[in-house]
Amino acid sequence: MIRNIIFLFVFYFGLIFLLILFTPSLILPQYVVRLGGKFLGNWTSFCLKYIMGTKIEVKGIENISNNQKYFVASSHQSIFETFFLQTIFDKPVFILKKELTKIPLFGWYLKKMGCIAIDRNKISKENLNFSDEVGKVIKDTDKILIIFPQGTRKSFDDRSKFKKGFSRIYNDLNIACLPVAINSGKVWPKHGKIIPSQKITVSILSIIPPGIEQKKLTNQVEQNIYDELNKIS
Repeated sequence: MIRNIIFLFVFYFGLIFLLILFTPSLILPQYVVRLGGKFLGNWTSFCLKYIMGTKIEVKGIENISNNQKYFVASSHQSIFETFFLQTIFDKPVFILKKELTKIPLFGWYLKKMGCIAIDRNKISKENLNFSDEVGKVIKDTDKILIIFPQGTRKSFDDRSKFKKGFSRIYNDLNIACLPVAINSGKVWPKHGKIIPSQKITVSILSIIPPGIEQKKLTNQVEQNIYDELNKIS
């Protein structure tokens, strides 16, 4: 219990410090904000390693392609991956729930990064056209889109169906999909205490080239990620 309290105090103190430190980046070029994101990712792993005794393993780095356009579809069990994935992928852009962009200071950084916000609770013109928004952001740039097909943080043993929106991106933009499985919820769950002396595995799976039928793609990514989570959880 004491260890959890120390972790949360140190982690959030550092988070707030970095948010304030990088405030000038809001009026500077976008790469400065992305640099701040990498700092946050490294700070997250530092606190987990040296306070909670967490080992972090990244597998499948060789599966990251530099020769084709792709987006990342990742499992989502903890706030860990929202920070740590920024240390792996350059120029990340997240699709996220609209409420996050309303958080003072933190939400401003998300907007500066070019993140795409959607309202999960209603059908709106913005939601219906989000593929167009994604296309504007990544189609002619070297930014990497990151989406969480589960929609929100799930428990480490949850195997519910993926949302279908990510397969629309794959189909509409005709780009590859890179699945990523992360078992962070077993260590840092959405609810409850952080479990010390455990291991978080970030497993980057084989890239799926464009051209697969949309429904088949959804099923394949879901199965690939859940099969991997069953191995590493």
